[in-house]
Amino acid sequence: MNLTLKIWRQKSPKDKGQIVEYKVNDISEHMSFLEMLDVLNEDLVAKGEEPVAFDHDCREGICGMCSLHINGEAHGPDRLITTCQLHMRTFKDGDTIFIEPFRSKAFPIIKDLVVDRSALDRIQQAGGFISVNTSGNTQDANAIPIAKAAADESMDAATCIGCGACVASCKNASAMLFMSAKVSQYALLPQGRVEAADRVTNMIKQMDKEGFGNCTNTGACEVECPKGISLNNIARLNREYLKASI
Repeated sequence: MNLTLKIWRQKSPKDKGQIVEYKVNDISEHMSFLEMLDVLNEDLVAKGEEPVAFDHDCREGICGMCSLHINGEAHGPDRLITTCQLHMRTFKDGDTIFIEPFRSKAFPIIKDLVVDRSALDRIQQAGGFISVNTSGNTQDANAIPIAKAAADESMDAATCIGCGACVASCKNASAMLFMSAKVSQYALLPQGRVEAADRVTNMIKQMDKEGFGNCTNTGACEVECPKGISLNNIARLNREYLKASI
């Protein structure tokens, strides 16, 4: 395939960015989207030009680093996948593809397509953990009875990889789906109930401090989430916050 790429280029956080057009030729439909970008960068380096900066690590849909806005959609036009799992057979020969970084006040651009998503880390650090007695008198977690339905819901919430697609796809740049997944995975288990009130209040306080917007139930976050995190978790987050406030 021969493609036209319109890519956001920005040298640093303080520089003014712009869309720059590139041509790539002989792209195999079996390539992943990131492999296609690798081909582009190899061509740019061969020409003595600056390669396009983009984030990636595992390339297996686990780390969530390869977060790109492709043709106006977080992680591209396919569903339940990350950018590294998007294959070029999704596109057609001659297509024009727009590639931009995730947009949010809380995700400042570092360079080109790389954004700083450490705001999500700080939200987790504010309360996304449980305190465990390690004195030697700890109770074996496998000995605590947990309903299968609760365990399944908790594990579904725990699949969130913190990529930020929910933030990028929300008109309010809300991190509520991410927040709700992190709260739900503990709220559904007895180990997480001990600090439930402090957890949800501290994490929401940090979320607001980072500059994320609020949820207005548009549902775009669930559609774009590569792990299919359900909006039901946001309802649970609101209930947990209400109980903690009372």
